[in-house]
Amino acid sequence: MSPCGPGSPSIRVSWAATLLLFLGVERALALPEVCIQCPGSVRNLSEVALYCKQTPGLMLYARCCLNQKGTILGLDLQNCSLKDPGPNFPQAHTAIIIDLQANPLKDDLANTFRGFTQLQTLILPQDVNCPGDTNAWNTVTFYTNSKTCQGQRNLCNSTRNTEICPENGSCVPDGPSLFQCVCADGFHGYKCMRQGSFSLLMFSGILGSTTLSISILLWGTQRRKTKASRTT
Repeated sequence: MSPCGPGSPSIRVSWAATLLLFLGVERALALPEVCIQCPGSVRNLSEVALYCKQTPGLMLYARCCLNQKGTILGLDLQNCSLKDPGPNFPQAHTAIIIDLQANPLKDDLANTFRGFTQLQTLILPQDVNCPGDTNAWNTVTFYTNSKTCQGQRNLCNSTRNTEICPENGSCVPDGPSLFQCVCADGFHGYKCMRQGSFSLLMFSGILGSTTLSISILLWGTQRRKTKASRTT
């Protein structure tokens, strides 16, 4: 049997792999601002830390759990005195688990999570509603000082919303209880009723003509005012 002490080959290989992963993330991309907007690092026993340590190929750095490409899969901003997640929060739209407990957050977070289609576990202060309310999640579990919103539902798959998008459009999830309608190929415009490709050249021409007309009108008005001031 091979030795398993502190200096054994298996321990050295594990340490080297961790170091290479760390250096790879450091060099691949600059660390997203959301990972360092709050001092400190992910707590060892937090849900984000457990998820990151149990998933191969992930590592903890500052307040984030990252993969080798630097993509955020976990974010722990608990106890950061946040009234709202902040302008850098959309950087974490790829996250699967987010912890925001122990923060004085505002109650309405619906639009805050627009684009967070991968989110499956969200931990919030107990007095803050899950974004999209309970209908947007499979389970909502209450604890003494927090609540966990688990299993984001796909609103587009709801049988109660079969006609949520127009005939020539399809429903695409856009976060908890959020969606957007995307026109099918060959359709565009209001309710996807216009057929054919969208003419960017025509749109640019119309926009340019309108801008030119307004500019000429303003120039003429200003010129008349100048002449009038000279005569007086």
